[in-house]
Amino acid sequence: MMNTATNAVVVENLEKRFGGFVAVNRVSFEVAKGEIFGFLGPNGAGKSTTIRMLCGILAPTAGRGVVAGYDIYTQSEKIKANIGYMSQKFSLYQDLTVEENINFYSGIYCIPAELKEERKNWVLEMAGLREHRRRPTALLSGGWKQRLALGCAILHQPPIVFLDEPTSGVDPISRRAFWDLIYDLSGRGVTVFVTTHYMDEAEYCDRLGLIYRGELVALGEPERLKRDLMAEDVLEVLCEHPETAMGEIEQLPGVKEAALFGRGLHVVATDGEAAAGEIGELLARSGRRIERIEKIVPSLEDVFVSLIEARDRAEQPQAEVKR
Repeated sequence: MMNTATNAVVVENLEKRFGGFVAVNRVSFEVAKGEIFGFLGPNGAGKSTTIRMLCGILAPTAGRGVVAGYDIYTQSEKIKANIGYMSQKFSLYQDLTVEENINFYSGIYCIPAELKEERKNWVLEMAGLREHRRRPTALLSGGWKQRLALGCAILHQPPIVFLDEPTSGVDPISRRAFWDLIYDLSGRGVTVFVTTHYMDEAEYCDRLGLIYRGELVALGEPERLKRDLMAEDVLEVLCEHPETAMGEIEQLPGVKEAALFGRGLHVVATDGEAAAGEIGELLARSGRRIERIEKIVPSLEDVFVSLIEARDRAEQPQAEVKR
């Protein structure tokens, strides 16, 4: 029995195939009402395909799903009327003004005539676009277009909003401002389902699903994922010339991976204390100045990379057997 009383989205073994290619492979998850749920993964992992199935745009191959209380197979039109959807490309008409785009979407969503002006004013205020209302959309910056696209997607006050890579291609300041709008929506009780490949944005979500090659590899709160899913230790190494030290450090026994991170390195090791000592000795022998070597809480990027590598290692022997 699918629990739709407290959940806005329920998915069981959802699958999408394109010929012999499996884009989404039997994923299952729930999204609570009012939650900010992040669907995280690299480009091509299956994020957009999943979100299109949930929005009633793409028919699933197998599995079950309920969105806003409606079945994704038989009630796709009901779903479309009860959600907001913002695609990667911002579905705006560039030759229309900000106000004209809002008026157009008011018609698309069949907003009653007596409510259109009130809803338009709400969007202009929410998105901070009042001063730009008569400006052609083509002349807006990426950040302002992003706000306008969100406003148009929620004109009809849907209980669930799907945002597909909404901050792709906009500057960091606009990204942060956009997340302020997402928090505001969540505070009003709106469920927000957002796909992203930006690891820092994942920290803003209440819960995350990590998808890789169409499979859900992890599900949970960001802090729990960082605490429970990283079997190895992570060391932060700040030293002179980290880019050249990286290869040498990776050769040490017990070190699984070293990667540039900010102005230093993140080193993944089976035993953090032992590896820290060996790294310190290595850097001292090479004459590199050491600022810091310490064990840290892994970032979501560390966790995701670790999960992906574990999945790839598990698949390698199977691929070799098939050959």
